[in-house]
Amino acid sequence: MVGYMATGSSTTADHLRAALDGPWGAVREEARIQLAGEEFTGDPYLDYKAARARVLDQMRAITKLGLAERGFRRENGGTGEPGAAVTGLEMLAYADLSLWVKSGVQWGLFGGAVENLGTERHRPYIERLISLDLLGCFAMTESGHGSDVASLETTATYDPDTREFVIHSPTPSARKDYIGGAAEHATMAAVFAQLITGGENRGVHCLLVPIRDEHGADLPGVTTSDDGLKGGLLGVDNGRIVFDNVRVPRENLLNRYADVAEDGTYSSEIDNPSRRFFTTLGTLVRGRVSVGGAAAAGARVALSIAVRYALKRRQFSDPDTGAETVLLDYRSHQRRLLPLVAKSYAYAFAQNDLVRRMHLVQTGQDLAPGAQRALEKRAAGLKVAQTRHATRAIQECREACGGAGYLTENRLVTLKGDTDVFTTFEGDNVVLTQLVAKELLTAYSDEVRDLDALGWVRFAATMAGDVVRKQTGVRQLIQTLRDRSDENVDEGDLSRRAVQLQLLADREDYLVRTAAHRLRARAKDTGPFEAFNNAQDHILAAGTAHIDRLVLEAFIEGIADIQDPEAKALADDVCDLFVYSLLEENSAWFIMHRFMSVERAKAVRRGVNQLVDRLRPQALTLVEGLGVPENMLRAAMLDDASVYERA
Repeated sequence: MVGYMATGSSTTADHLRAALDGPWGAVREEARIQLAGEEFTGDPYLDYKAARARVLDQMRAITKLGLAERGFRRENGGTGEPGAAVTGLEMLAYADLSLWVKSGVQWGLFGGAVENLGTERHRPYIERLISLDLLGCFAMTESGHGSDVASLETTATYDPDTREFVIHSPTPSARKDYIGGAAEHATMAAVFAQLITGGENRGVHCLLVPIRDEHGADLPGVTTSDDGLKGGLLGVDNGRIVFDNVRVPRENLLNRYADVAEDGTYSSEIDNPSRRFFTTLGTLVRGRVSVGGAAAAGARVALSIAVRYALKRRQFSDPDTGAETVLLDYRSHQRRLLPLVAKSYAYAFAQNDLVRRMHLVQTGQDLAPGAQRALEKRAAGLKVAQTRHATRAIQECREACGGAGYLTENRLVTLKGDTDVFTTFEGDNVVLTQLVAKELLTAYSDEVRDLDALGWVRFAATMAGDVVRKQTGVRQLIQTLRDRSDENVDEGDLSRRAVQLQLLADREDYLVRTAAHRLRARAKDTGPFEAFNNAQDHILAAGTAHIDRLVLEAFIEGIADIQDPEAKALADDVCDLFVYSLLEENSAWFIMHRFMSVERAKAVRRGVNQLVDRLRPQALTLVEGLGVPENMLRAAMLDDASVYERA
């Protein structure tokens, strides 16, 4: 194994950080400098009213840094750099997640809706919302309907006599809820509602609706209220909005994909209502990309704190020397933190790849058929993976730091509260996993839909479809990895990258294939819902397996771009730990389905132990490589009495 001492002026940590910083590394480095000051940090001792005011002041300071303009097209006063925009705003998560959320609502969700769903007539709004002269909110979710956007109850009924839309909340459950900015600051809402014209419901569309005057008072027909205290994100003014026959001009319809003429005639270049609906939602994918990235950033902060603490905090004496033992020298502590560090590396590479793909699609550089839909599926999957990782990692970090971890001054409980909602923010994780699996099954059904019962049996027996590898190109990557090897790959050698990827691809392929078979078999005896509900656990497992495989691919490709041999060797070991930990977590499935023997599963467990032992001396290098500057950690316990070193 190559040693981990980098040569030249750059350290191994520098090389790792450069790799994880990705295509917009310069943006990250600039943000580390810009956001290092105390003015951008959160203050957990403020009450929620003061916290909201502070965040709004911080946003006004951000407008001077050029972070917001990157997300808007040049013709709208921006710089047309969506990848740089997502990356730069993600760095706000290191400072304060309330600031990140509030900024994301203003420039990502509200601003994104105006730019991506609007047309020339809406351009004047964009310059004002970039500068914060216009504060907005994104009013999609309702008390009765969250993830099921197509079933929203709010109506926008066109009145041809006055050339206005009438926005109305027909039931208590139609109340817009959990809307960031609705409680205090927003003066306009991007409202998603059922558009009705000529007595016909045309489905969900988005309209701009003023909700407050310049003094902060509700406009006639609008009732806003405060969601009150939450489990975190105290600086975000989440609230509710109820509309009572509020009239807005016809021009307030964001009409990129559909329009209503003065006489009420409805028109759209997209004839299929379902396709029109999903096209509308697809333009807002940047929000989902951003949520996953911010959650992963929160996990990196927590791990950077907890690992540093574990390198200083001592507990219990070594019977041989009498000296107290550093926490990270205990195998249990290594196992609880280092695999999570490995996952953070994996998700950082995956996020970089996702943002790059998003940038190419949204700047028109990737016009391949299906590119937008593939982006949406990948964004949904990584949002699930990263938010679940953040929830688990931050909790583990809190426990690993004992009583000190429970003190607000050490940030971990704040991070926990602030990121907890991310598992349901921008789409519930279970629903999004189903979305991923549905896309897989759609591709799969194209492959096998014409098979009769005997064909299905033969297909299952031979696994001839190999659908996952055919559809994704993973087969080519596996072969490339084998070709790079100096010797023939032993199919049982889990240290080989090709073997690791093959195992995850086999799991995904098996789950997708058998889920499709299960749906087909059940559908013969029951209705579609019963068939789906019966197979839901299977479908979710298929979606999760797909996400795991994508993340490993991104990790492999990220390592290939590292030029420094020492940093690459260390990253290779981190990747092994990611894979071995994943296999260990899912060992029961692999054994039950005969992809892994009991002895091989034991070898996986031994492999995890060997890898955390090997990586223990490099723990500080690894967290430095995560890229969170020490001056942005702001955890008092890293330099207080709990880590006092006795002489």
